[in-house]
Amino acid sequence: MAIDPERSFTPINIAVLTVSDTRTSQDDTSGDILAARIEGAGHRLAARVILRDSADAIAEQLTQWVADPSIDAVISTGGTGLTGRDVTPEALSRLRDESGGRDIPGFGELFRWLSFKTIGTSTIQSRACAIVTGGTYIFALPGSNGAVKDGWDGILAEQLDSRNRPCNFVELMPRLREV
Repeated sequence: MAIDPERSFTPINIAVLTVSDTRTSQDDTSGDILAARIEGAGHRLAARVILRDSADAIAEQLTQWVADPSIDAVISTGGTGLTGRDVTPEALSRLRDESGGRDIPGFGELFRWLSFKTIGTSTIQSRACAIVTGGTYIFALPGSNGAVKDGWDGILAEQLDSRNRPCNFVELMPRLREV
């Protein structure tokens, strides 16, 4: 990370969505890891929800958060695999298409590259992805603890830090709603 000491840190509000048919607030370890890293980096945990693998429910929750001006970014964990129940990318696609949002293809590409170092070719089974819509970033990570650590430590910690150089997601936030 190339932190510019001349710049001040700008905390942002981040919501965490865990997508799982089995996890509860008592055993949502990947959500716990994200929440701890978000707050440890100096950001604010704006909301935290666990939903079952349902594209409708995921899209509805994300739509509510995108409409909330106090939420700057959402990080989801789970539902990015290849099985029939893994529908998080489809929910993100709905939001993107309905609101004229944009894909952030480099996020998924970089995530799989980083993950390859940890789990080898198994990373090809991940459909990690990201969009920006309605002025809100939405990042979808796989549900494993390792994937959450790879995604936060290897990408999001830097890109959500306003001091990161040469560029970062935070400095773009004021212009995300431009037409």
